[in-house]
Amino acid sequence: MENKFRYKAWANQELLELVAQINKDTYPEQLTTAVRLLNHTLVVDKIFIAHLQGLAHPFSATNTPETPTLSQLKQRIEETDAWLINYARELSPASLKEDVDFTFTDGVSGQMSRAEILDHLIIHGAYHRGNVGMLLTDCGLNRPADIFTRFLHLQDH
Repeated sequence: MENKFRYKAWANQELLELVAQINKDTYPEQLTTAVRLLNHTLVVDKIFIAHLQGLAHPFSATNTPETPTLSQLKQRIEETDAWLINYARELSPASLKEDVDFTFTDGVSGQMSRAEILDHLIIHGAYHRGNVGMLLTDCGLNRPADIFTRFLHLQDH
């Protein structure tokens, strides 16, 4: 599981570097949308991290009303990715099966195993990185080749 979160961190870093190349004067709307999408994935990560820890979180929605700067977002994503890597590294196989009860931001009760939560964060992040990749194309930039097999190949070399 740890390697999946190392992949997530690697893919996030690569994408953030490309988002920083969006011309803010020519494509202000696309830049804001990219930052909002990535902020959404960060908020969802933080919500589920709180659930994994059995703690309350400060979010009433899956995004924040304010849009962070790209620099702020990058720092927060790096911190969250590091937390998830460490958590996944230290989690025992038996713990992955444990159920976690929580409440979604819309007030509905939920229950997922720790493994399901972690898988959700991997899949959710990949989905929205794809959304941002499409925005990069609209801005004349190449999408990152952030596929898992590329990550694994780069780790071997």
